[in-house]
Amino acid sequence: MKSMELSQLTIHELNHKLNRKEISVSDVVRDVLKVIERKESELNAYISLFEEKALERALELEKHMPQTLPPLYGIPLGIKDNIVTKDMETTCGSRILLGYKPPYDATAVRRILDNGGIVIGKTNMDEFAMGSTGEYSYFGPTRNPVNTDYVPGGSSSGSAAAVASGEAIAALGSDTGGSVRLPAAFCGVVGFKPTYGTVSRYGLIAFASSLDQIGFLTKDVTDAAILYSVVGGFDPMDSTSWEYQVPDWREMLSGFDKLDFRVRIGVPEEFMVEEGVAKSILTRTEAFLKEAEKNGHKVVPVKLPHSRYAIETYYLIAMSEASSNLSRYDGVRYGYRAEGEEITDLDTMYRKTRTEGFGIEVKRRILVGTFALSSGYYEAYYETATKVRRLIKMDFEEVFKEVDVIVGPTSPMLPFKLGEKLSDPISIYLTDIFTVLANLTGIPAISLPNGVDSTLGLPIGLQVMGRPFDDPFLLKTAKNFEQILGN
Repeated sequence: MKSMELSQLTIHELNHKLNRKEISVSDVVRDVLKVIERKESELNAYISLFEEKALERALELEKHMPQTLPPLYGIPLGIKDNIVTKDMETTCGSRILLGYKPPYDATAVRRILDNGGIVIGKTNMDEFAMGSTGEYSYFGPTRNPVNTDYVPGGSSSGSAAAVASGEAIAALGSDTGGSVRLPAAFCGVVGFKPTYGTVSRYGLIAFASSLDQIGFLTKDVTDAAILYSVVGGFDPMDSTSWEYQVPDWREMLSGFDKLDFRVRIGVPEEFMVEEGVAKSILTRTEAFLKEAEKNGHKVVPVKLPHSRYAIETYYLIAMSEASSNLSRYDGVRYGYRAEGEEITDLDTMYRKTRTEGFGIEVKRRILVGTFALSSGYYEAYYETATKVRRLIKMDFEEVFKEVDVIVGPTSPMLPFKLGEKLSDPISIYLTDIFTVLANLTGIPAISLPNGVDSTLGLPIGLQVMGRPFDDPFLLKTAKNFEQILGN
């Protein structure tokens, strides 16, 4: 094969070649490492790389190859740096966790390793997953491989950039308000957030516990289904895990291309508004809907009246939970500890450690969340947000009585230039206006590549949301839509 061709293949394509012994595991790993050597200095998609360990594991896997290889056998994957990996530094993109090497693997990582997967490195991210651009990492911003002057989206910026560029075959990310789907849309790849509780959060370092979910960044829907079938399912180590059995990926996608496969597509009128949504994004979304109708699907206009409050609701809940979860970083037990002659007592050490260890966006969210939870304001802010969250969920329950899936843009805006919006955090928050809904309601959602802007050549994403625990049907539908889109 030509140089770097293997790194552009999907998981299922590589699995086919490995099973037929057309290539070796070492061939795949070396090819991905060549791409990293060529592109990483510009993209900054990784915080840590494990080249030697990856090659050693490749050789070990070659010595003990089973007759039929599991789908992830020998596949190099990127792991977002807020998902713990045993004896491999895990920083969450933050100074405050420098040097932290967990003593255990996250359940998602362990299941990948048990399936023969290879961890190639820990991917860059907005600090503690707090960001939508990939610019809030202590280790510097990640750049969009489509155009390196632009942001890749966040917070799973490194995972999306690695998959889009060939620096990983696929990657794990985390999605609290769109942090898998938004970078997938900005980088032109697939990003899948499963139903809350169907993928273990054990070993995912918490940002907002009621919203966080491990998700997948892949080159196509089939690979997303493969990762979900391997990683998903009940985990007794996670108290929020549902007793849910994830089907085999082939079963999930079976029949996506049959002529009688027809779905009712709900299109919220709140998503298709000219004010606030880029014209090219609306055009591409409308073009897909017309093609879907030509292919026999039914497009149904629907309303999600409380979605207008989604951003405010999401950020109040997320920041409140973050202020609680991040209180554990004090410089005592692990990670960074401030030093200096002025530190004469414990309170000063706490304050200086957190001041030096956390970045500007993390501090902003801790402060807002602490205020929202404080005495006299809890009922007005956090409690009210939880009530609105319930109303949003009820809107979705009503809509899903009429339709099978809900479709719209992944983001209202195209990727923007690095540094362009850093002085205006509110405008950055608005990039998540369509994605936060799936996290507030716990439903599954996937972002598919939907062409590019004709002027700038930047990717556009199409989001598809499904009923809770109906992830297999959502993936089958997404595979059908992928075929319509010509991806």
